[in-house]
Amino acid sequence: MKKIVTIIGARPQIIKSAAISRAVEKKFSDNLEEIVVHTGQHYDENMSKVFFDELGIPKPQYNLGVGSGSHGKQTAEMLVGIEVVLEKEKPDALVVYGDTNSTLAGATAAAKMDIPIVHIEAGLRSYNKSMPEEVNRVVCDHLSTLLFSPTKSGFLNLKKEGFSDTNQPPFTPDNAKIYHCGDIMYDNSLFFSELANNKNTVINEYGLDKTPFYLSTIHRGSNTDNPKHLNEIFKAFLEVMDEHEDKVLVLPLHPRTKNCMDQHLSKDILSKIESNERIKIIPPVSFLNIIALEKNCELVITDSGGLQKEAFFFKKPCVILRPETEWVEIVENGNAIITDYHKDQIIDAIKHFSLNTDLTYPDFYGDGKAAEFICSEIVSNL
Repeated sequence: MKKIVTIIGARPQIIKSAAISRAVEKKFSDNLEEIVVHTGQHYDENMSKVFFDELGIPKPQYNLGVGSGSHGKQTAEMLVGIEVVLEKEKPDALVVYGDTNSTLAGATAAAKMDIPIVHIEAGLRSYNKSMPEEVNRVVCDHLSTLLFSPTKSGFLNLKKEGFSDTNQPPFTPDNAKIYHCGDIMYDNSLFFSELANNKNTVINEYGLDKTPFYLSTIHRGSNTDNPKHLNEIFKAFLEVMDEHEDKVLVLPLHPRTKNCMDQHLSKDILSKIESNERIKIIPPVSFLNIIALEKNCELVITDSGGLQKEAFFFKKPCVILRPETEWVEIVENGNAIITDYHKDQIIDAIKHFSLNTDLTYPDFYGDGKAAEFICSEIVSNL
């Protein structure tokens, strides 16, 4: 029996961990023991606990309760707390997801203690080191022993950075094993899709079963904290709603984003947004509700990496409110268009997808069994 410590902190990681925890419980309970550590990076009750309850994820054995703060302060407090847990549990490996401060802290603590690191979502690159996430993912990859990339492009990125796909065991950070394994979020989307049909509340609550709608989320600081960017995005939304009078725009917004709107939007734009009955600003929604929104919308407009992929999973086009994306496949295949914050580009992209609906959706993200493959490799190679 091998013991793994899983580090989660941000809401997407909680969701991602569901796939691995499910595989451990159903297929690997004789081989793996999982200890879940929640750093508390997302500390709001509605942004975190609801996901454990709704998705049936095992309750964390540890919650560090770190909360918000500057990157340095938050990461340092996590590092100290994770080190204490690792000293107590003495795991065979540490599992981290994605590119958050929780990921960086977990990987750094484990590397200093010579504990093998398993990085899920390895190899993703925006090639923009002004993004904190890019720094986190690059550092984590180069500390890891087993690196699981969800995409072929991520796998090739690792090879470009010097990782070899011909290394033989025993595997170490200096002799790492890299994989193209498919995406655990595709596993989750398949698993929870039917549940979302039956248990979602958002479609009926906002009358979205009767109205065609676009779905948008905005949360990145490069958009929310920059008055020019935020005003441009919302100008585009207003013009799109004027041009598409049969549509509704649904915006589930974190309170922080709503506060940024109040601070940074011009009074005229804010007034028009608040008085527009076809722009529905709603509170953050649960994972099952976001799936329901993605499945029922006509188009996704987002700066979220996760929603870009999920739009693809549910065969919906996507407008990306960032200057680049890690999910290059969906752009190259024509399923998404990068617009950044530019108003005219956002409007043109939405118009393009309203006129071009014959998109294809290849199996870029695997067969829905990535979590089982990852667990099998952990058992075999650590």
